[in-house]
Amino acid sequence: MPKLAPRFSTQTLLLQLGVVLLVVLLSGTVHAWLVYGRIGAEAERHALTLARTVASDPVIRSEVQAISREPGTPPAAELAAGPIQATAEAARGRTGALFVVVTDETGLRLAHPDRARLGERVSTDPSDALAGKEVTTRNTGTLGPSAGAKVPVYAPGSATSVVGEVSVGYSMESLGQSLGEDIVPIALTAAGSLAVGALASFLMRRRLQRLTLGLEPEEISTLVHDQVAVLQGVDDGVIGISADGRITVFNAAARRLLDIPDAPATPSSPAHSDASRNGSTNGHVLTGSSWADADVPAQLKALTQPSAHDAEAVEIVAGGRVLVANARKALHRQEDLGWVVMLRDRTELQQLTRQLDAVGTMSAALRAQRHEFANQLHTIAGFLSIGQHGQAKDYLARISATGPLKFPVQQAELLQDPYLQAFVGAKGVEADERGVALRIGPETLVRGHVTEPQDVTTVLGNLIDNAVNAAVAGSSTQRWVELELLDEPGPDGGTLHIVVADSGDGLRGIERERVFVEGFTTAEPTGGGMASAGGQGLGLALVRQLARRRSGDVRVLEPGSPGGPGAVFMATMPRVTGTPDDAAPAALSTSAEPTEGQQ
Repeated sequence: MPKLAPRFSTQTLLLQLGVVLLVVLLSGTVHAWLVYGRIGAEAERHALTLARTVASDPVIRSEVQAISREPGTPPAAELAAGPIQATAEAARGRTGALFVVVTDETGLRLAHPDRARLGERVSTDPSDALAGKEVTTRNTGTLGPSAGAKVPVYAPGSATSVVGEVSVGYSMESLGQSLGEDIVPIALTAAGSLAVGALASFLMRRRLQRLTLGLEPEEISTLVHDQVAVLQGVDDGVIGISADGRITVFNAAARRLLDIPDAPATPSSPAHSDASRNGSTNGHVLTGSSWADADVPAQLKALTQPSAHDAEAVEIVAGGRVLVANARKALHRQEDLGWVVMLRDRTELQQLTRQLDAVGTMSAALRAQRHEFANQLHTIAGFLSIGQHGQAKDYLARISATGPLKFPVQQAELLQDPYLQAFVGAKGVEADERGVALRIGPETLVRGHVTEPQDVTTVLGNLIDNAVNAAVAGSSTQRWVELELLDEPGPDGGTLHIVVADSGDGLRGIERERVFVEGFTTAEPTGGGMASAGGQGLGLALVRQLARRRSGDVRVLEPGSPGGPGAVFMATMPRVTGTPDDAAPAALSTSAEPTEGQQ
C-alpha cells in the first residue's frame, strides 16, 4: 500500500517550523560567535594592559637587566625566591590571569607560575616582543590554550634597549565560562523565538485549513475547473451568496433569466477583475457586492432570509419570463457557507401548457356543439325528404344569421377574425359553466387578422379569466363579463385595444398599480373582487410585461365599486394584427393558448 503524503497544510506547517528553527539556530550561532570574539578581544586587551604594567615596573626592569648582563642564567631555586617571580605572581594573583611570564633577552623564563619551569625557554615564540613589538596572541602553551599579549622589557632609563619580555595570558576555559554566562540569555531568546514562530505557524496552518475548507491545492484546482464548466454549461441560473451576505457567484444564465443587461465595469477596477473571473461583468450585480443591495426581485432576497426553508420554491416574473426559484443552505462539515439560489425557466413549459389547454378547451366546446350541428343537418335532411324546400331554405337562413356553431357569447358575430371567434367562444363556454354571461361590446371592430396569437391569447385570456373570477366572487345577482376589441392599423402591424369589464365588486380600495405587483393576489373573497385562480399572483404581472415588451401596456381604467359594476381593464398591444392579405393564418391547434387565469 503506497504511503500517503502529508496534507498540504501539514507540509506548510513543517516547512514553516523548519525555517523558523533554521533562522533561530543561525541567529544564535552567529550571536554566540560574536560574543566569543568580543570576550577574547577583551581578554587580549586586559592581557596587554597587564603586560605593559609588569614590564614597566622598575624592579622588573632593573632585575631583568642585571640577569641579562651576567653570563648564563641563575638556578631555578634562586629565580623562584627572587623579586621577579614575586612581582609576577603578585600581578597574576590580583588580576586572575592564567600566567605572567618574564624572560631575558634570549627567551629563558625568569618568572613562571610553575616554578619547575624556571630557567627554561618559553614554549611560544618571543622574537616579536624581543624585537621591541607589542603583540596579542591566542595559542596553546604549557598551561593550556590562552589569549594573551607579549611586550618588551626595556633597560632602566632606555626606550630602545630590550633586555627581556613579559608574556601575560588568560585561560580560554575562563573565556568559555564567561561565554556560558552570556549564552544563557541568547538561548532563552532563541527558545522564545522558536516557540513564537511555532505558535504563529500553527495558527497560520489553522487559518489556511479554514480558508481552504480543508481541501488540498489539487482539489481546489479541480473544483475551480468544475465550477467554471458547470456554471457556464447549464441553462439554469445559479447565484451564490456567502455567509456574510456577499454575492460570490452570478452566472450568465442567471443574468439572462433575470434580464440584467451586461454593463462592464472599469477595466482597471478590482471588481471588474473579480467579475470577469466569475463570469459576471454587469453593472447591476457584481460578484463581491452586497446581496441585500442587488438589483434582483425581492422574492429572491426573501428566499435567503433566516426564516426561509430550503424546500420552498416560488414563481416570479422577470423580463417577460416565468421563473421558478428556490434557495438552499450551503454547508460544508457543519460550516455555514451561505446560500445557493437556483433559477429555472418555465416560460416555454407554460406556453406549451397554454397551447395544449387551448386545444382541449376548444375541442371540448366543439364536441359540445357537434351534436347540435348534427341535429341541424338532420333537420335539413328531413325537410328535404318530405318536400318542404321552403322551410329548409328558411331554416338555413336562420343558421347563416347565427352561425353554424352557437357559442354562449352574446353578439359573437361582431368578431370577424376566426381565431378570436374560436378563442372567445371557448372562453364563453367556460364562463357559461360558471354561471357568467360573456358578451361582446357594441363598439367592437376588428378589421384585421391576429398575427401574434400567443401574446394575444396570454393577455386576452388572463383578462377574461380574471373578470370571470371577479364576477363569480361579486355580490351582484347578474354575473356578466363584457369584452370590447378594436384594432388600429399601423405601418408595422395593427394595434389591438382590449377592454374587459365585469359585474364584480371592483378593487375595493386597492391601489391600481398594486394589482400588477408580482405575487399580489386577491384569491380570497375578502381581498377584493379580483380573484386569482391558484393564488400565485402572476397573471396581471405577466400580461403587463408581455404588453410592455411590445411597447404596449395594461392598465386599470376604472376601479369599480361594491355591488357592481366591477373594475375595467384595458390592454394595448401593438403589432399583433394585420390585414387579411398579409396576416398569417391563426392555427388554433398549435397557436392558441389559454391563460394563467391568475392575478
